[in-house]
Amino acid sequence: MLSKEREEKLVAFCQKMIQAKSYSGHEDKVVEEMKQFCDQEGFTDVHVDKYGNCICHIKGKQPGPKILFDGHMDTVPVPDESAWEHDPFGAEIIDGKMYGRGTSDMKGALSSMMAAAIYYAKDCDYNFPGDIYVAGVVHEECFEGVAAREISAYVKPDYVVIGEASQLNIKIGQRGRGELKVETFGVPAHSANPEKGVNAVYKMCKVIEAIQGLKPTNHPVLGDGILELVDIKSSPYPGASVVPDYCRATYDRRLLVGETKESVLAPIQELLDQMMKEDSALKAKVSFVEMEEECYTGNKISSERFFPGWLYDENEPFVQDVYKEMKALGLNPTITNYNFCTNGSHYAGEAGIKTLGIGPSKENLAHTINEYIEIEQLVKVTESYYGVMKALLK
Repeated sequence: MLSKEREEKLVAFCQKMIQAKSYSGHEDKVVEEMKQFCDQEGFTDVHVDKYGNCICHIKGKQPGPKILFDGHMDTVPVPDESAWEHDPFGAEIIDGKMYGRGTSDMKGALSSMMAAAIYYAKDCDYNFPGDIYVAGVVHEECFEGVAAREISAYVKPDYVVIGEASQLNIKIGQRGRGELKVETFGVPAHSANPEKGVNAVYKMCKVIEAIQGLKPTNHPVLGDGILELVDIKSSPYPGASVVPDYCRATYDRRLLVGETKESVLAPIQELLDQMMKEDSALKAKVSFVEMEEECYTGNKISSERFFPGWLYDENEPFVQDVYKEMKALGLNPTITNYNFCTNGSHYAGEAGIKTLGIGPSKENLAHTINEYIEIEQLVKVTESYYGVMKALLK
C-alpha cells in the first residue's frame, strides 16, 4: 500500500511536524503544517475552531459513517535541550529512528493519520461511503478530552481512533483521571506562640494518614482506582515565624468505568466529616481541581479535572472488523487497554462514541529525553489506519 514515494512523503511531513515546536498553548505552527499538507494533497476542507483544534476533512462520494482520527498537536516541554544527544526539534533520522520531542507522543501518529487518510481517498478516487476527519488537538497534555468536546460537537463522528502509542496494538479502554484537592484551614499565629494558632499542616498530616487507609475501588479489567498524593503546599510561603493557616494536598485519582464525580468524592468527604466531628479544631474539605489555560487563539480553555474511564468489549463488531482487517494486512495486533489517560475520556467516556486506540511506538518513550520513533512503526501504523478505513467505511 505504501510505495517508496509515499513513504518518503510521510517521513518528510513528520519531520516538518517535529520541527514545528508546539508546547501546549503554542500549537499554531503545527496547524500551518497540517493546513499546507491538506492544500497540497487534496483534502476537502479544513476547520480551525475557537481553541485552535485543526480538523481536516475528506468527503466521500457516497453517504456513510463519519470516522475521526484524533491526535494531539501539543507536547510537553524540553527543560534542558543540552541533555539530548540529538536536537529535540531537529527530527534527525539515525539508524532507522527519528529523534525529537513529539515523535512518539504523538506527532508521528498524527502525521500517519493525515497520510493514510489521503492515500485511502486517492486510491478510492474519493468514491467511498462517509467522511474521514483527522483532528490535530490542542492542550491534551493539560486537559485530556476537554478540547476534544469541541471537535466531537463539530464532527459528530460515528467512530473515533485515538493515535496514542500502542505498538500497533488495538486499545479498547483505559482508566480515567481525576485531580482532587484536599484543603485544611487553621488559625495563624506567631511561631513563638504556636498554641495560640491551629497549624493547618499538622491537621493535614492526620488527614493524609487517614486517607491512606481508604480501600481503593476495583475493576476486573482496569484494576484499582488508585488515589495517590502528588503534592502538598502550605500558606503563607515562605512561612518564617508564622504558623500556617492553610494547607492543600493534591491527589491523582485513576478512574474506573462508571465512576462519577460524586462517587469519587463521597468516601473522602465522609472520612473528613467523621474526623471533623471528632476534632473540633479540624476544618477540611475535598473538591476537584479546576484549571484554566490560554489557547494560541487567545481564547481560554478551562475545566474541572475529571476525565472518565471507558472500556469496550473486544467482541464488539467494530473492534473485530478492525482486528480482522489488520490481520489481513499482515499485522498481528493484540487487543488490550491503555495504561494512561487519553482523549478517549471524552469520546467514549463522556459522549459514548465507539472508540479505539491504535498508535505507533512504545508507551514508555513519551515525555523522555531522546524521544524517538522508528520509521518502520511510522510506516506500519499508516497501513493500520488505512485498514481501519477499509474496515469501518462501509
